[in-house]
Amino acid sequence: MPLTPDDVVTKQFQHVRFKEGFDPDEVDDFLDEVVVEWRKALAENEELKAKLAAYESGSTPAPAAAPQAPAAAPVEQPAAAAAAGGATQSAGIIELAQRLHDEHVAEGKAQRDKLIADAQAQAASIVSQAEARGRDEIARLDKERTELEGRISELSSFERDYRSQLRTYIEGKLRELDTTANASGPTPVSSVGL
Repeated sequence: MPLTPDDVVTKQFQHVRFKEGFDPDEVDDFLDEVVVEWRKALAENEELKAKLAAYESGSTPAPAAAPQAPAAAPVEQPAAAAAAGGATQSAGIIELAQRLHDEHVAEGKAQRDKLIADAQAQAASIVSQAEARGRDEIARLDKERTELEGRISELSSFERDYRSQLRTYIEGKLRELDTTANASGPTPVSSVGL
């Protein structure tokens, strides 16, 4: 289906996310210029086709100095040249529009690739930071575990020493009690106060 000026006027573009892109007013103004030039080219083309049809049908009088057949040939050549010029102008506009399209697509792909690369770099940085924090936390916990194991060992040693000293103390007091009881003889229960 051939592209018409109305197609260019009614074309709607989607808004780009994550980047600014081109100024929509500037793009619209440029497309308006393209449409104006395109419409001129189409009107000129139609006018030339109408003139060519009129000259071929013989409804417009030919110049008096030249015979009918030779007059048609020179007129057809400028008309054909003008038609070719209009076609060249239309082709130029289409080529320009295609080039702009290709530039926008290339820019979009470059921006997409840049966003992906940035996101991958950021993800790698986040993973690296998380791994470093994990290693630091494991090292801290290992150090804390070593300290706690040392403290447990100290407390176990303290407990053994304390029990040993307590046992020695109690046994000493029991020996003293036995020695005192044997030395003083049997004491009646009534004098002990029980």
